[in-house]
Amino acid sequence: MTEALQALVAHARDTFGASIVSDRIDAGELTLGVARADLLKVCKRLRDDNRFRFEQLIDVCGVDYLSYQAEAPDGPRQGPRFAAVYHLLSVSRNQRLRVRAFLDDNLPIIDSVVEIWPSANWFEREAFDLFGIVFEGHPDLRRILTDYGFIGHPFRKDFPLTGHVEMRYDPDKKRVVYQPVSIDPRVLVPRVIREEGFGDREP
Repeated sequence: MTEALQALVAHARDTFGASIVSDRIDAGELTLGVARADLLKVCKRLRDDNRFRFEQLIDVCGVDYLSYQAEAPDGPRQGPRFAAVYHLLSVSRNQRLRVRAFLDDNLPIIDSVVEIWPSANWFEREAFDLFGIVFEGHPDLRRILTDYGFIGHPFRKDFPLTGHVEMRYDPDKKRVVYQPVSIDPRVLVPRVIREEGFGDREP
């Protein structure tokens, strides 16, 4: 399997050149880092080139690296905060591929791949809803999991656990209303349970 992935990496480097900014094989899975501006060009070739033939898009997801420590255990991670990740499947070649593109921190925006893989439609809407990633060219980019009056993007690492607003039915107005969150934040302090005379017991 590793030889097949190495061959796939070599062909990707030859085909895309500088559009591939990184590649990594980990636990039998290949991740290609793609320059954001070149995403559509790369994805079309990944679908149509006979050496790739990734006909199926399995998933699109967002990633927030705000508090990611694996690559920098002694400090905050350097580099862009957001990424869009695409999981591809080649049915004819029985291969999987992960494509990752890093985005701008202030306005995470990237081209939509709906024209290449129509299955990306709802996946991109989900990433927009939960992470605030804007997929330029998407035919109907609106929230899909949260309510239309929802404020913020709940999968971002800096989103408060209680949220910003809450929704309730107002019997006087006979409709649903939004109001600031009324939940008091709790500070969880671990309880230490000690048995009486524990320190006096013999080993």
